[in-house]
This record gives sequence, structure tokens and C-alpha cells, in this order.
Amino acid sequence: MQYRKDKYGNDVSILGFGCMRFTRNGKEIDYEKAQSEVMAAFHAGVNYYDTAWLYPGSEVLMGRIFEENHIREQVKIATKLPQYLVKSPAAIDRYFDEELTRLRTDYVDYYLMHMLTDLASWENLKKNGIEDWIRRKKESGAIRQVGFSFHGNTEMFLKILEDYDWDFCQIQYNYLDENIQAGRKGLMAAAEKGIPVIIMEPLRGGKLVNLLPAEAKKLIAENEKKRSAAEWAFRWLWEQPQVTCVLSGMNSLEMVEENCRIASEVQPGEFDDSDRALIAEIKRAIEKTTKVGCTGCGYCMPCPKGVDIPATFRCYNAIYVEGMKTAIRQYGQVVGIRKESAFPDQCVQCGKCEQHCPQHIEIRKRLKEADKALRPWYVKLGLKIVRGFMLKG
Repeated sequence: MQYRKDKYGNDVSILGFGCMRFTRNGKEIDYEKAQSEVMAAFHAGVNYYDTAWLYPGSEVLMGRIFEENHIREQVKIATKLPQYLVKSPAAIDRYFDEELTRLRTDYVDYYLMHMLTDLASWENLKKNGIEDWIRRKKESGAIRQVGFSFHGNTEMFLKILEDYDWDFCQIQYNYLDENIQAGRKGLMAAAEKGIPVIIMEPLRGGKLVNLLPAEAKKLIAENEKKRSAAEWAFRWLWEQPQVTCVLSGMNSLEMVEENCRIASEVQPGEFDDSDRALIAEIKRAIEKTTKVGCTGCGYCMPCPKGVDIPATFRCYNAIYVEGMKTAIRQYGQVVGIRKESAFPDQCVQCGKCEQHCPQHIEIRKRLKEADKALRPWYVKLGLKIVRGFMLKG
């Protein structure tokens, strides 16, 4: 494992463990499986673990793993204040104290203001006394470093970056998102200020691996360096010295092993002209097939009416990658064959989902488009029959 420095000279593994996408058994995280993956990463040198109030069961899981394996002092915990829920100064303490309880610790190494989208969201925290609160928590040692995670445009990122003496920041960044959200401009601005940058969504929620169009897969398979799609995406990030740590939602031992191998080999500035040309060709192939830029993060969920938003968009994009027949079959399996309907026609246009979408997708509008494409009349009829049998049972 290789390490880069945080603002105060501490070693941070260049690969961080993103704790949002663990395998679940029903509603619960598969503890034994998750523990084996986390500990495999730990033994390979990963010391940065990123969770959040919003990730169901994640903080509790990580607290248990760290305590039962006696490694709390050897890892760096990053978790997040759900700033979008803060309505009063008391709420800040309430959420933070609950997070400490979940994590079975009395301090957090890296604490983020979660999902700032514009200056107004940061100003709301300031009105509720966040600056004085941070000062007190840092003086007491309950928080070691403070940063923010960001989903918005470059202009807003730069304004938030300049408005406070941040210790670090976290941005969505990958070769497909090079020039949107904070983007390369934001990455460079943070680096110029000496602010470490943590990267989320390096694989665009798996899209840069599992949902690549055939043309992109062919380009990767035929390249003489014989790297996987994930390896190309990670190396593109790590070859930039301004990137401090890249988070990966690893949910298999194979994934942990591959990512740790890459993180031990990569070097800043290693890309040559042919590497950059390949990435450009892959981007062109992807952009030709993408209908909705959903990463599957799940921030839009749960829908008050039960609509499965990420699954709907995943199936919609699959039309252009895997074909209409496959996409419709997937849509029926993951959205349609449920006792409680999860179809977009359940939507009552409340807009709650759009308030939380990091990609700023017009979810209500795009759901209608997706459902129309994925449920022609004959599919509706077939699913109605199947659901009728299910409900009888």
C-alpha cells in the first residue's frame, strides 16, 4: 500500500474503504462477509474508512468491526454530519453523539459536512453555530480534522473552499466527471491551498466497470497493457498527485485484492499519450450510450411511495448497453415482480428525491421517460398477470 499526506503530515492510504455498498442479507448488512473484506483491506494497509449517518447500518457495523478486532487506534474513521437535516444547534450535537455511539468511539479522525451542494447549505450550518461547534470539538479532541463532501457545480465548490479553513474535502471525480461538479478545476484549487482531496465515485457507482458499452469493453480488452476497466479508472486518478485518497465501495475479497494491488503499484504521472488517448476513446463510447447519469448512490431513497428510482434508471441505461430485451427483463425482475409496486407511476411528484440527488437529475421527468420505454403495453399486461398471481399467494 502507498500513502499520501494529509494537511498535518499524517499518512493516509491512497485507497480508502467506502462503507456504503456492503452486501446485505435482506435489510441487514452481512456482518461476516463485510468483516472479512474490511479486515483484508486493513491487513493490506488500508487505513481510511469512510461512512456516514445516511448509510443504513454502516456506522454500527464499522464500530463493531473496529472494536471486536481491536484496531480502532490503527485506523482513520471518516463520517459525516447530515447537514441537510440540521434545523438547530442542538441537532448538530444530537447527530454527532449518536454517531460516536454507533462507532463505539469517543473521537472521529475526519468529520465531514455531508453533501454540501451550494454556499447556502454551508451558510445554514454557520447560522446554527457550526464554526464555534467545530472549534470546541477540535479543542476537546472529539474531532481531529474537519472537511466537507460536495455535490454541486465548480463555482459553488470554489466559494465553499474559500469560506473556511478546511482540513480536507471530498469530491466526486473520475474520468467521466472530469469537468463537472468540482471537477479538475476544483481538485487543482484545493491542492493549491494545501487541502487534501478524497475521491468518491471513482467508478461512477460501478458504471465504469459493469455498465460499459460493448465498444468500450472492446477497447479495454484489446489494449496491450491488459488492465481491467477498474484498473484503468483507478490509475487515471492515482497518477494525479493532487489526489490524496480514492474511496472504493469494496464488497468482495477479489475487489479488495485487486484494488490493493493497484494501489501498491501505481505512480504519479505514469500515464503516457497512448493511455490518455485510450481514456478519451472510452469516454466517447460511454457518452454515446448514457441516458441518465445515475450512479446508484441511493441518496434519493427511500421514495415515500416506494418507487425504486436507482433500479429504474439502471434498467433504462441498460437498453443502450445490453439491449431492450435484457433491460425489460431486468426491469420486470427487480422492479415489477414485487408485492408492493415500485413502478414510477406510483410517483406523486413530491420532489423529495430531487432535493437529495447529488447528480441533480430531473428525477420525476426522467422516471416517466424510463417507465414509458421499459413498460410497453404488452409488458404491462404480462406483469399485471404475474402480480395478480403473486397477490393471491
